[in-house]
Amino acid sequence: MTDSITLRSLDAAAAAAAVPALADVLIDCVHGGASVSFMAPLPLPKALAFWQGVAEGVARGERVLLVAEDAQGIAGTVQVVLSQPDNQPHRADVAKMLVHRRARRQGVAARLLAAAEDAARAAGKTVLVLDTVTGGDAERLYQRAGWQRVGEIPNYALMPDGALCSTTYFHRQLAAASP
Repeated sequence: MTDSITLRSLDAAAAAAAVPALADVLIDCVHGGASVSFMAPLPLPKALAFWQGVAEGVARGERVLLVAEDAQGIAGTVQVVLSQPDNQPHRADVAKMLVHRRARRQGVAARLLAAAEDAARAAGKTVLVLDTVTGGDAERLYQRAGWQRVGEIPNYALMPDGALCSTTYFHRQLAAASP
């Protein structure tokens, strides 16, 4: 089913142009119950401001922004946060894995995750870290993809409806990219 999905990395100009579409994906995910740092209802100006900041980070070379597109436009996204403290130049964070409800259960998230790993390798990163809601679909995806569970923090964040949720941390050790 993923044959109709294409993946690409957005440069600074494309990231800025994609802000409205990315905001739509974020709003759909939050309104669908995803705990991704925002509360419901998520107002469009707040979603736009978030993605504008991401686009600025892409322009500064601090992050890689990947998108999955279907016939209707952007259906999913993930970021690789490259900018890390001086003592962690080998590490990156995987952040804001989002898949629009219309594109779920089609392998989009798995493809985005693999593309994020490839982008991290290409940037010379060998350790990836991420966090996710404990017990959710994303946690199962990361386990299936070979990520190592580090641990769980109870009552770490809020779901969009205000309920507390636990967060599970994962890491992945990557082989260095071939020259």
